[in-house]
Amino acid sequence: MNTTTPAAQPARDDVAITLSGVNKWYDEFHVLKDVNLTVKRGERIVICGPSGSGKSTLIRCINHLETHQKGSINVDGVELSDTMKDPEKLRRDAGMVFQNFNLFPHLTVLDNCVLPQRRVLKRSKEEAREIGMKFLDRVRIPEQADKYPGQLSGGQQQRVAIARALCMEPSLMLFDEPTSALDPEMVGEVLDTMVELAKTGMTMLCVTHEMGFAREVADRVIFMDAGQIVEENTPDAFFDNPQSERTKTFLNQIL
Repeated sequence: MNTTTPAAQPARDDVAITLSGVNKWYDEFHVLKDVNLTVKRGERIVICGPSGSGKSTLIRCINHLETHQKGSINVDGVELSDTMKDPEKLRRDAGMVFQNFNLFPHLTVLDNCVLPQRRVLKRSKEEAREIGMKFLDRVRIPEQADKYPGQLSGGQQQRVAIARALCMEPSLMLFDEPTSALDPEMVGEVLDTMVELAKTGMTMLCVTHEMGFAREVADRVIFMDAGQIVEENTPDAFFDNPQSERTKTFLNQIL
């Protein structure tokens, strides 16, 4: 049960994402249980919790990579359902960065950024290359444009994945533990890139155990356990005065 007093609902035009009574099962396993969440435009939310708590499933449901069985999810005014006319439009509007980089190894860094623009947005090759270079510059690796993913470090590959998502000019970005597959010395460069992105005002939901990032960037920190949102609050209140005993136990283990 959420231990934080719900905030007043923002004006409708100010809402990016609304989840109401969302439930999901994998066969008999009840992975999401009556999840309620409202995300304002420009808000930066960090979602944390133990393994198996439903964090990644929640993010994947918001991007319609997984489907929920009960309740409602609304993203940018679009109700998510099995009968959506254009689920790919949602995925264009909601950029996703995964644990693993999912880059095409046979394409150069720049071509990894160009291909989805050409196929989905039907941009010309010249325009797609220009936009690709713009966002490679944004993540501070324009000099890697002509290399192949296998020639880059893990941190550089994840920054390419972020640039590729940004090339689609999404209205919000979803991150599913973007640093979990990286060696410790590479984590910082990816987090620095995400901090810079947060400063642009992008709506962001990030599943991560990087609590320093949560303190620096998040407007709200959400703690999930056993498929439920147990607690949500500002970073200072969340870390310095957690209300739930389960949250306190989790923080004692990871801090």
